[in-house]
Amino acid sequence: MADTKDFLLAQILSLLPHHAISRLTHRLARWESPRMQPLLRWFIRRYKLDLSEAVQSDPAAYPSFNALFTRALRPEVRPLEGDEDSILSPADALVSAFGTIEAGQVFQAKGHEYSVIDLLGGFADLAEPFQNGRYLTVYLSPRDYHRMHMPVSGRLTTMLHIPGRLFSVAPGIVAQTPRLYARNERVVACFDTDIGPIAMALIGAINVGSIETVWAGEITPPAGGRISRIDYSDQDITLERGAEMGRFNLGSSVILLLPDCPLHFDSKLAPQAFVRIREAIAR
Repeated sequence: MADTKDFLLAQILSLLPHHAISRLTHRLARWESPRMQPLLRWFIRRYKLDLSEAVQSDPAAYPSFNALFTRALRPEVRPLEGDEDSILSPADALVSAFGTIEAGQVFQAKGHEYSVIDLLGGFADLAEPFQNGRYLTVYLSPRDYHRMHMPVSGRLTTMLHIPGRLFSVAPGIVAQTPRLYARNERVVACFDTDIGPIAMALIGAINVGSIETVWAGEITPPAGGRISRIDYSDQDITLERGAEMGRFNLGSSVILLLPDCPLHFDSKLAPQAFVRIREAIAR
């Protein structure tokens, strides 16, 4: 019954004008008005947001929905775990899937896979290090902290903006939509690290007003509809393990790609397990 409902919902959502809805959300989420306060407080109650962890715990301190979604956390509530050999969670989120990339194919959901090269915009040189590597996919729900952080220390080499659809990334829709992550609009950041190249794909979704990185600011909504590849190899943009690297203005999913190297995921990882930024998830 649930599968049938999700299938029908996925079909209906596929017909919607994704980008028009998201552009409207982008504007409404930034509307600053005292009239927003009752709606913000309802949202906090509805999704049980824990503002005690935030730098600003008073709902009145947030002038807009976007300010609430992108709230900063107090540093002491997410301490760094493990040592330099520990790989950290990139977000506060639910684990959707994780494991080994087999011959360049990444598991999405039962019956669905997509290729690393498609996820990375068709760039074979960027995809090659991950052909038999590891992956972790996490889903940020409306209640979660919406900033992403570095799993390991790394030097930025490349950033991609890949236009696409904006399907919902809710688990039920992901299970019913083939190759969803390789079809949705996304921003991908590639880094050189001590364990080799890694990539973080920030997946857009319906109602995700924009995606930002700490080095480039707001990247989506885009000015055009073509794939953009920016080379940062001649710049020294280095982010330390656990440092903020970007944010969703609303929420979506993050896919972490890791190279083929000696690596073990933590035994606590499981589908639908909740992980937090700076929590050790692998070694």
